[in-house]
Amino acid sequence: MLTNRKPAHRQGKVQLIDASQWFRPLRKNLGKKNCELSDADTQRIVETYLAFKETPESKIFPNAAFGYWKVVVERPLRLRSQLSAARIAPLRFASGDEDLRADLYSKFGDKLFAAFASVEDDLTLHLEAISTGDDVVEVEDEDEPTKPDTSRAISEKVKKRLRDPATWARDGRLAAAAEKLATVLGRELFTDHNVFRERVDAACQKLGLKLTAADLKTILRAVSWRDEAAPPVIAKIHKPGKATANPLHGLYPVGPDLASGRSAARPSVLEYEPDPDLRDTEQIPLLEAGGITAFIQREVLPYTPDAWVKADATKIGYEVSFTRHFYKPAPLRTLAEIRADILAVEKEAEGLLADLLHGGEK
Repeated sequence: MLTNRKPAHRQGKVQLIDASQWFRPLRKNLGKKNCELSDADTQRIVETYLAFKETPESKIFPNAAFGYWKVVVERPLRLRSQLSAARIAPLRFASGDEDLRADLYSKFGDKLFAAFASVEDDLTLHLEAISTGDDVVEVEDEDEPTKPDTSRAISEKVKKRLRDPATWARDGRLAAAAEKLATVLGRELFTDHNVFRERVDAACQKLGLKLTAADLKTILRAVSWRDEAAPPVIAKIHKPGKATANPLHGLYPVGPDLASGRSAARPSVLEYEPDPDLRDTEQIPLLEAGGITAFIQREVLPYTPDAWVKADATKIGYEVSFTRHFYKPAPLRTLAEIRADILAVEKEAEGLLADLLHGGEK
């Protein structure tokens, strides 16, 4: 029963009543219904409610006993980077639909990037042929061609994207920009993405490359991969005095051994880039002694010391679980019962063995 007009002695409290055993069976089932509340059962429920006392069937809790904080736990992104030809190549298809773009590139080549108009008509016909299954392939030792591959049907929305010269031009620019960066930085492996990012910025200035933030992010993502042994990627360094260090919420003081090699004359605070693949959530009871901080220090940090709580993502929820509060475990069997079962199995096994031996003699 829910009400916002509770008497004083009930305010801030919740009473749970387990009346699952208070019923009488029906003489004849009504569909799936095989029992009902008798008048005596109803009266017992009412009396238990009005008594408002702790009993095996009645339990009283403060509201907060059912509440919890749902917190998001982040861990830093750790990357290695390399401007290798194999990692630059997929940038030609960075606008999506990679498999289809790779198929078109194998057929029309670099004209897609530099002279799209010269292949636009042929590209359209090729897409229609793929979508309708007209590009049937003859199979050796068979009299008839294979059936059309309808699994490659292409929607009009995808066709429109693939016929857009702007997307091809952008992908061509990204791949070309990455190749130019490789001429300055080489193909060496960078074990620290922070150093790599700084070198890329310097190379862009040297080459006069003007990349948007989105394009630069696409290139960096294409030539980098996760590695748990790499230093964490720095997302932001706050100017001295602009932020207060709070490692629990991902605000770390800058020390002299900053991963990128930079250090501040005055104390600063930095934030790391979170890794979406390592993101997790925790439900922490509102009655947890010490709150979120104590729980994280006890249950999370000993196992993942680099974790932090995303401060602006914490939510409060409530859940009432009757099973948790009224669960009665089934009593364990006694040793005598277990021993009797074992002896019975042994006796049965001996009988089977005797039957096998006698059968062999016959």
